[in-house]
Amino acid sequence: MKHNLNWQLGHSPSPKNKPSKMVKATVPGNANIDWAAAENMPDWKKGTNYQAFKWMEDCWWLYETELPAIDLQAGEQLFFVTKGIDYQYQIMLNGKLLYEHEGMFSTVEVPLNSTGLLQVWVAPPPKDTLGAKDTRDEAAQSCKPAVSYGWDFHPRLIPVGIWDETYLEVRPASYIKQAAVEYSLADDFSSAQLTFVGSNEVAFRLYDPSGTEVLKAAGGETLNLASPKLWWCNGYGQPNLYRWEAATSSDKKSGYIGFRTLELSMNQGTWDEPDGFPKGRSPVPITITLNGIPVFAKGSNWVNPEVFTGTITDETYLRLIKLAKESNFNILRCWGGAIINKQSFYQLCDEYGILVWQEFPLACNDYRNGKHYLQILEQEARAIIKRLKPHPCIAMWCGGNELFNNWSKMTDQSLALRLLNKLCYELDPQRPFLMTSPLLGMAHGCYVFRYPDGREVFQVMPAARNTAYTEFGVPSISNLECCLAIAEEKYLFPMEVNEITLAHHAFYAWVGKEPWAYLETIQDYFGEAKTFKQLIEWSQWLQAEGYKCIFEEARRQKPYCSMAINWCFNEPWPTLANNSLINYPAQPKSSLKAVAASCRNQLISARIPKFTWRSGETFSADIWLLNDGVKPAPAGKAEILLEVAGKTYNLHEWKYKEVDANVNLEGPTVRLRLPELLEDKADAVVILNQGTVKRDKGQLHEMKLIIRAGELSSEYQLLFNE
Repeated sequence: MKHNLNWQLGHSPSPKNKPSKMVKATVPGNANIDWAAAENMPDWKKGTNYQAFKWMEDCWWLYETELPAIDLQAGEQLFFVTKGIDYQYQIMLNGKLLYEHEGMFSTVEVPLNSTGLLQVWVAPPPKDTLGAKDTRDEAAQSCKPAVSYGWDFHPRLIPVGIWDETYLEVRPASYIKQAAVEYSLADDFSSAQLTFVGSNEVAFRLYDPSGTEVLKAAGGETLNLASPKLWWCNGYGQPNLYRWEAATSSDKKSGYIGFRTLELSMNQGTWDEPDGFPKGRSPVPITITLNGIPVFAKGSNWVNPEVFTGTITDETYLRLIKLAKESNFNILRCWGGAIINKQSFYQLCDEYGILVWQEFPLACNDYRNGKHYLQILEQEARAIIKRLKPHPCIAMWCGGNELFNNWSKMTDQSLALRLLNKLCYELDPQRPFLMTSPLLGMAHGCYVFRYPDGREVFQVMPAARNTAYTEFGVPSISNLECCLAIAEEKYLFPMEVNEITLAHHAFYAWVGKEPWAYLETIQDYFGEAKTFKQLIEWSQWLQAEGYKCIFEEARRQKPYCSMAINWCFNEPWPTLANNSLINYPAQPKSSLKAVAASCRNQLISARIPKFTWRSGETFSADIWLLNDGVKPAPAGKAEILLEVAGKTYNLHEWKYKEVDANVNLEGPTVRLRLPELLEDKADAVVILNQGTVKRDKGQLHEMKLIIRAGELSSEYQLLFNE
């Protein structure tokens, strides 16, 4: 039986000094925002208010509660259980130290033999003294997520406190200490051999996805299940889950099984590389093969959905996971700069068929071979692996983000990565492990619509050749609602460099001034925006078409390429601009709808050479049928049209044959010489969507390439400049 507790908290420069003031604490939660609420501090999400939290980095925080009197029956034992306290802490009862711990991802269970005053002292966040002050370098000798120390989409706000479920638990004498169900599938998937792990007095029952009981067993028994229904990722089949229950006379536990096999296979053609002598190693295997079927992985990078991770709820995860499924995604990469998510995230991914690429908490730093760091890393990694191993959604383990490069300077000889590889093999040998991302053959970046050398994604992507695009981005300004949650419009438009726009990542967030607002590029394409709404519309237009181009071009490169995962899906706080598809807290940008269309298993797609076209040029597009999944695409007909300045031109009617499952079909190239629409192009007034713009030359028009092919239809929104 679980008992929740009523907590108070306060801060002090040292655990030797009790706080002078205590306030109500929310558990799970974070000390930072509990104190801010009690002191009526201004909303940290607005303007530059978050900077007022900086002093909290150097505080000790005290949580305390009076334990209730609990009448224990014969054989019962009382435990204090926490699934996560961030980050280093001491647990005391009536002034006596019971337990101390470093690490926020390990469940801690402390037996209690008396009641009284329970206290948890939480130390200031760790800061590596060899790292540059006030940068992510300070996270390089801890398992604290580096993103909290500041990133190009995340403010420097370092949460501390009791961030995950924490309670008292009365355990009966027949408490089930261990219960699990392990399985192996026959090569032809005709049966599954199940081992029921637990003491022999534990009674197990297994229920199929419909809720029908299919097996009974005692702990230690091994039984066969005929014709198991397999777990599939989104777009490839149903994510079938079997439920098991383990029970004694006074205790019960339960869990889920998703029967599936998963391995990383070599991409087609990669064994032939490098060509000729001298030779090195081939690109790494990165094709996810699920139940014997190669999957084209389409999805996004997942970051913390909240800066203050204690405020993340089941509903927080549910809103976002639903959007991922509706966007035709089948994978989320849990980026190594962020937290290991709470349990409900993985449960939802199991239920919705979303594969998870799970990284350990290492990102963009040199995690040196410090003895203490390696001890904590091993402790935390063991806890992470054991907790997540039962989830069928976990596709692979990964050491962390961007560790093999000139800013992190780690290699496959780094002890932290060798340790993680060892632990994954020891505890979960059937699940793939990658040292980092990217590895040989894979690619990160770029993160703009138009590259510094002037090329657009329309030219860059067809020339690229990578086995997996595991980070790529196109920026845009956020939705108006999100922007106005940060500051009044008068501080945001016309958008200029100021303390608010800098704080919320509009300028100088990445390389140079432009990211992520991208104003000079937007103006170069469209002219000067007269309203904030118009600027946002133009910005998200570029993002939508840029992302469509990248996702679809990656798919055209199948089977050499097998993965497209953009940067990024969600945000932890309201930004003015970013590469995300969803604004905080769960507001889709218009680009999400465009990406969802590009990630359908079957569609007719167009490879378009550029975004802006002019009178007299010959427009062209290469037409493809893209087909992922396990179903063939039936023969059909596609009508290809071009709309220019209100006129529609029929370009081609493509009658295509049936296409086998998981195979693309290259179609025709369509062309049209674009018309001259105006005799006098001088000083024309542009009427585009919601605003008007003066141009020195020509008139801007929306130009649409429309492909009518039933459920396979597509549309591309381009720019025509006379």
